[in-house]
Amino acid sequence: MLVLFLLALIWILLSLRTARPDGLLVDYVHPYRKMLLYIMPTKSESVVLFDESVPADNLLEYIQTTRERFKADMNHVLLAALGAAFRENPEMNRFVMGRRLYQRDGVWITFSMKRRKGEKRSKVAAVKLEMFGDETFEQLSERINQEVERERSDAVTYADRELGAFSQLPRPLLRLCVMLFKAADYFNLLPGNFIEKDGLYTSAFLANLGSIGMKPGYHHLFEWGNCPVFIMAGEVEERAVVEEGEVRVRKVLPIRVTYDERIDDGLTARGALDSMKRVLSNPAKELGCIAEDGSDKVVLGERR
Repeated sequence: MLVLFLLALIWILLSLRTARPDGLLVDYVHPYRKMLLYIMPTKSESVVLFDESVPADNLLEYIQTTRERFKADMNHVLLAALGAAFRENPEMNRFVMGRRLYQRDGVWITFSMKRRKGEKRSKVAAVKLEMFGDETFEQLSERINQEVERERSDAVTYADRELGAFSQLPRPLLRLCVMLFKAADYFNLLPGNFIEKDGLYTSAFLANLGSIGMKPGYHHLFEWGNCPVFIMAGEVEERAVVEEGEVRVRKVLPIRVTYDERIDDGLTARGALDSMKRVLSNPAKELGCIAEDGSDKVVLGERR
């Protein structure tokens, strides 16, 4: 009897813990949205899918200019646009854990890349990057390039060590470890160092399939971690569009988004998508036009 009482007491005390190293508990949640946390407890049953396209003429021109200057490509612009979307729509920078809603501390974007560019058999690596509002697009691009270079080097990363250690465990023990980690996450017991280095504890995950000549798909949301948004961008393609009552062929960038609707409503998601599309449609204005002296003049946080 005493053992059952102690177990019940421990469970109650753990359930009262709301502090997390990666976010703050949202004080007020509408009763309807609070019920969603119980009616739809997993990401898999809470997804909403969006299919978007962005005019690509200005985007391609901008990438050509920045590629020649500081090795920025489509991935760099997509990351910058995502950073702007979360800064301008902070309600999108939330996540669900333990049937509670949290506001994430900082904007973090994780993107996937091939360890060996262009090699089909090469392993996929995930790079997690914090997005700041007080740097230029060139400075952001330099940070991205440094992370990509590190992942493509022979250095053993934190993810390599973590996955390598767990993969050596027998299946029953590995399954138990995953269950224990998820339970610790549910009760907000995971250490900040673990969360900071795990790519699935992030504001959004970006996969640019255009870099390998593919169309975008609708990606699932991982039940591990607390990532509520997954963005897939495809290869720029030509489409027939209607402009001023006439059908014209234009280059567009296709984008597909998977979104956990428990974090906020569709109006917030629309605002974030509009912000992202605005940056991608006119990156020279939004990210910084290239001056005659070769400088990148606009600080990202100065946008709207």
